[in-house]
Amino acid sequence: MLSLHGKIVAITGASGGIGEATARLLAQRGAAVVLSARRSERIDAIAQDIREQGGRAATCVVDVTKAKDLRRLVSTAIDRFGRIDVLVNNAGIAPISPLADLDTEGWSAMIDVNLRGTLNGIAAALPAFREQGSGHLVSIVSVAGLTVSPSMAVYAATKNAVRTVHEGLRKESTDGVVRTTAISPGYIRTDLADSMADPHVREQTRKNMDAMGIPPAAVARAVAFAIEQPADVEIGEINVRPTVQA
Repeated sequence: MLSLHGKIVAITGASGGIGEATARLLAQRGAAVVLSARRSERIDAIAQDIREQGGRAATCVVDVTKAKDLRRLVSTAIDRFGRIDVLVNNAGIAPISPLADLDTEGWSAMIDVNLRGTLNGIAAALPAFREQGSGHLVSIVSVAGLTVSPSMAVYAATKNAVRTVHEGLRKESTDGVVRTTAISPGYIRTDLADSMADPHVREQTRKNMDAMGIPPAAVARAVAFAIEQPADVEIGEINVRPTVQA
C-alpha cells in the first residue's frame, strides 16, 4: 500500500488554490507540511486548521524571488520535522497580455516568480536532498506551455523553461537520489486570473474557469500520486485538464 505517512513536504504559494489544496490533502494522508507564501495570516490559518484536524503543519513566510527565503523554508522543514523529503514549487503568477502591449514589467515579474523562483527552490533543496540521500522536486507548470495561445507567450516561455530545467535535473540525477515531477494543470478554479494585467484577458480567463474549471484538489491528487511512489519510481510529468478543455 502506497503511503505519504512520514513524508516532510514544503510547499510554496500555499495561501490558496493548488498550494492550499495540496497542503490539506497531503496532511490528511499523513505527511507533515510546511506552508509558505508571502501572506502570513492566510498560511497560519490554514496550518492551524490542519493541526486541529490532527495533521502536522508549520509555516514560513517566503517570497520566492529571494533565494534566502527559500533557504529559510528548507531550514524550517528540517528544524521542525528533521528533514525535507519534497519541495513543491507551486508559487506562480500570470500577468499575461499580448506582446504588443509591451508589458515589460509583467514579463520580468513572470520570469522572477515562475522561473527564478523555481531555480531558487532547487538551489535551496538540492544540498539537503544530497545530504539526506533522497529528495523529490515537484513543480506546478502549465498546459499553456504545451500549446502556446495568444497573450501567453512569456507565461508559456517561463513554464517551458521550468519543464526544461526539470528534464536537465532528471538527467543529472540518475543516481536515484533526486526525483523530479512536473505537473501541468489546465483550467483550475483558482485566483490566478487576479494577476492578469489585461482586463479582457482576465475576464475571459475567469469565464473559462467558471465554465470548465476543475477544483484545485484535482492537482493535489496528482502531486500525492507522484510523491507516494516507491523510491525507484519517478513520475516525470503529469497533465491535469478538465475533460471538456480542448
